[in-house]
Amino acid sequence: MSTLLETPLVCFLTGDGISTELNAFAARALRIAIPGALLEEAPAGFATFGAFGTALPAESLAAARRADACFLVAVGSPMVPTSGYRSPIVTLRCELDLFANIRPVQSLPQSGGKVDLVLVRENTEGMYAGRETTQPGRCVAERVITERASRRIARFAGQIAQKRSGRVTIVHKANVLRETCGLFRTTAFDELEKVGGLQVDELLVDNAALQLVANPERFDVLVTTNLFGDILSDVAAHAGGGLGLVTSANLGSPGQGGSLFEPVHGSAPDLVGTHRANPIATLRAMAMLVRHLGFEEEAQALEAAINHTIVHGPCTPDLGGEGTTASVSEAILARLYAHLSNSLSTDPS
Repeated sequence: MSTLLETPLVCFLTGDGISTELNAFAARALRIAIPGALLEEAPAGFATFGAFGTALPAESLAAARRADACFLVAVGSPMVPTSGYRSPIVTLRCELDLFANIRPVQSLPQSGGKVDLVLVRENTEGMYAGRETTQPGRCVAERVITERASRRIARFAGQIAQKRSGRVTIVHKANVLRETCGLFRTTAFDELEKVGGLQVDELLVDNAALQLVANPERFDVLVTTNLFGDILSDVAAHAGGGLGLVTSANLGSPGQGGSLFEPVHGSAPDLVGTHRANPIATLRAMAMLVRHLGFEEEAQALEAAINHTIVHGPCTPDLGGEGTTASVSEAILARLYAHLSNSLSTDPS
């Protein structure tokens, strides 16, 4: 059993929609995997904005800063301009300098597919820099691309690729966005050459979207800018069984602390109270968090319990089953508990 960070502090951000239901199962998974973990809850999201006038109160940001890791299921965002509202996820990424968004996608265990890719997305600038101006009949958004951000996200992607097959695909639109994507492209190529030992190619973002649908097996690690990465990761999710199964990590510089783990799906207000929300993406996000804290065996056990349940059931309706959020979660947690209890009982130490 792992002994790293035996009493880590994890900040659970409340979120919106199905977050309340899924947070409860994620917290139980954490307590089974790391019994000594300390949990702190902090409000964040659109409901928080309605109650406090901010989607991320100062107290919640402070809680996120002092935690060893943060966990968030989803937040709701207004579809129309709302004075004073700013996405708490974007705020956290910027305030904690979580510049790397890591989104792995794998084929369903029973599908026989060979998809195993990681999309690495720059997380702090691009079209999400929040620089927009409005005039009568005209709105302008400023796309910010810097050499510093491009270099460090390319390096991060290269380091991930070194532990895998060594293949990296740079995704951009430099044929049209000549200055911004041009800077990202040249900087990424330069930095990946410095990492060394990699096989690097490039694709225009529209072609990358097509290939992620038609031939996702060709990819290993993709690295791209903020908006492109956001869209492409949802496209890639199709190869992994859909948004109910895909997860992500928001990470900063190694050794500098700061991390946020979340499923890729949204707050799904249409599923609130229906008991049909798939908990697998949430529990996979928790497995990533557990591994990040140093508990490799426990993370593997949670992933094994998830994969066993995907194959043998129960499954929620999006995977063709009749299971509920609770029944799927309980099956996974029972398998996790049984595996770890058996490991403890047979541990000679």
